[in-house]
Amino acid sequence: MTAAEAFVEAVEEDNQTALSRLGSSKSLYADTDGDIDTEPVLRATANAEHAAWQTFLEWADDESHEAAREAFETTAEEEQGHYETVLDHLGDEAYEPQEVPALHEYLRGLESTVERVGAFVGRILASQRSKDQVVGYFVGDADPQTASVFREFGDDLDAQLERATDLLEDVCEDEDDRERAHEAADGAIEAAYDEYVESLEAMGANPKPVC
Repeated sequence: MTAAEAFVEAVEEDNQTALSRLGSSKSLYADTDGDIDTEPVLRATANAEHAAWQTFLEWADDESHEAAREAFETTAEEEQGHYETVLDHLGDEAYEPQEVPALHEYLRGLESTVERVGAFVGRILASQRSKDQVVGYFVGDADPQTASVFREFGDDLDAQLERATDLLEDVCEDEDDRERAHEAADGAIEAAYDEYVESLEAMGANPKPVC
C-alpha cells in the first residue's frame, strides 16, 4: 500500500460514522428538504455539481503548483460537464443554483495546496456516498438510463480520487504536510456531515440511525 492509499484509508476510518450516514437514504432526504422526487433530486444534484465546478475553477485560477492546477482544471471541466448533463435531464437549462453547500464553503476557504489536496480527497469520499444514493433513487424509480448516467459520474469520482492520491504524493513533502492534508480532508467531510445533520434536524428527523 502506498502512502497515499494509506492516507485515504485513514481518512475513511477516522470518518467512518459520518461517511456511513452520508451514504444512507436519509442523505437524499436531507438534500431534497424531504421531497424525494425526480425534480428535487435533479435540482439537488445540479446544486452539488455547479458548486464543485465553481470551486475547482476558483482553485485552478490561483494555484501556483503546476500539477495541482492541472488536476483542478481537469476536475472543474468534469464537474461542468456533470452540471450541464443534469440540466439536460432537468429540462431547465436556465437553472442556476444560488446557494453554496457547506462543503464547498469550506473548500473555498482553503488557500494552501496541501490543504486543498487533502480536502479534495475528503470531498470525493463524501460525494461518492451521495452519488450512490442518487443512482439508487433512479434504479428504484425504474429509470435505468438515468441511473446509468449517474453511475458514470461515480466513475469520474473514482478517477478524481486517483488524481488526488497522485497529487498527495507530489505535494506532501513530510509528515507535517500529511497531517495538514488529513485535517483538511476531515474538515471537508465534517462540513458535509454537519449540513446533513442540520437539514434533518430542521425537518424534525433524527440524523443518527442509518437506514
